[in-house]
Amino acid sequence: MRRSLWLPLWLSIILAGQFAPATELGIDGAKFTVNGKPTFLLGISYYGALGAPKEFILQDLNDIQRYGFNWIRVWATWSAFGKDVSAVDAEGNPRETFFSKLRWLVSECDRRGLIVDITLSRGNGVVGPKRLQTLDAHLRAVRNLVTVLKEFRNWYLDLANECNIRDDRFVSINELKVLRDEVKRLDPKRLVTASFAGDMNRDDLREFLLTVQVDFLAIHRPRHPKSPKETGGWTKRYLQWMKEFGRVVPVHYQEPFRRGFTRGWEPTADDFWTDLTQALESGAAGWCFHNGDQRHNLPDRKPRRSFDMSEKRLFEQLDEEEKAFLKRLNAKKRAEIDYLIATTLAVGC
Repeated sequence: MRRSLWLPLWLSIILAGQFAPATELGIDGAKFTVNGKPTFLLGISYYGALGAPKEFILQDLNDIQRYGFNWIRVWATWSAFGKDVSAVDAEGNPRETFFSKLRWLVSECDRRGLIVDITLSRGNGVVGPKRLQTLDAHLRAVRNLVTVLKEFRNWYLDLANECNIRDDRFVSINELKVLRDEVKRLDPKRLVTASFAGDMNRDDLREFLLTVQVDFLAIHRPRHPKSPKETGGWTKRYLQWMKEFGRVVPVHYQEPFRRGFTRGWEPTADDFWTDLTQALESGAAGWCFHNGDQRHNLPDRKPRRSFDMSEKRLFEQLDEEEKAFLKRLNAKKRAEIDYLIATTLAVGC
């Protein structure tokens, strides 16, 4: 009798160990933490991951870790080039097999110690049809993601990509507050943000910080030749304003410039390097090696990079300048990044 009672107890302990999260993202002031250790989030765009074969994803994740990246950005509402790979539909309901694939990807990243950014967007026609256009639909998507992925602590939620743009992507401050509060009701420790297009002014920052109460800022800086050298100044400005408001959170450069976007300016490996080091030296908490399609290469817009990985994996689509940046990141210059990370994390902000 006593033996029969011990069996389910030991079974529950074993199962709990099997499903215990390996990687936990947190925040300490202006810094992110991973498993309690201050960590600079050095990431890469991986938007259309749910449309890539699993073997592509596994090879890419190996390369992502080889180059020292520790987070990826994946969209739960991605539809491009006639391929809808969204994890949720227009009303926020799960779409199989993509919803299950998202769960598998988060689990695989958890095992590897990688952080996952899961992004929602109402869409503007560029990456598929409009969706989540009502607050009810948007809430449904949030509830499905937070509930099904609750056991994993290695992901955060971007409630609405570039929510401040006044087109079909727009999500009001009041709606963002409702969405954020619903996440916290379901999972109080889940980190939440809402990405912002352009440089924030003081009033914008106050609303996101004190009204919506995002856990960190997710800034998409302007894309022009002077942008890389301006990042440090903007970071310091945000940190100073937050100190004045009495609440300091991480500044995360979740979607900087990329190649293939701006007509007349193709950022170089030096531009990526400058932007990254500017972010580090000024006290930012994260930065992304952004990539996407060649929007002016009509009609196919190839290479599409992370925007379409159904035929080629991401690292097979990067061009020579992007590879030059990765080589620099992975060679002796990597020591400079490691030093800057250690220095800024030790000093804090």
